[in-house]
Amino acid sequence: MFSKSKINEPGPNTDAAKPAAPAAPAPAAPKQSEFKASAPKAKPPASLLSADLHITGNMKTTGDIQVEGTVEGDIRAHLLTIGESATIKGEVVADDVVINGRIVGRVRGLKVRLTSTARVEGDIIHKTIAIESGAHFEGSVQRQDDPLNAGGNKPKAPQQPAPAPQNNG
Repeated sequence: MFSKSKINEPGPNTDAAKPAAPAAPAPAAPKQSEFKASAPKAKPPASLLSADLHITGNMKTTGDIQVEGTVEGDIRAHLLTIGESATIKGEVVADDVVINGRIVGRVRGLKVRLTSTARVEGDIIHKTIAIESGAHFEGSVQRQDDPLNAGGNKPKAPQQPAPAPQNNG
């Protein structure tokens, strides 16, 4: 349990060595368990794109995004909140989509919600949808079990059975 170290040896500076000995072994074990324990619990806050921000290009994250500015490009996220002052020109794909602002393009989400201030010009592919009174929507709505995949569950072409081999001999 105890081992001989420089702490036990007589020397001129024994007070400086004493605090280092108990502190050295203690942080090694807790650091490993801290990172393992906190990794699943820690959820980063939503990325906020402010109203004065204009982005040209696509965005992709496994986290949450709140857009208050303008985005010209596609957005893919876990939770996407479109603020009242926001304008999106492109496709939006997220598990949860809350639209308070304007989207020109396709919306795909497991849960899609258009609030009373929403303005959507484009198709919505969803698993569940809620449209509040006052929302403006121009396009088509289609329910799919898996709207996040581009193919979704579109009807497949009927498969023809393989012709039976002919025995001519």
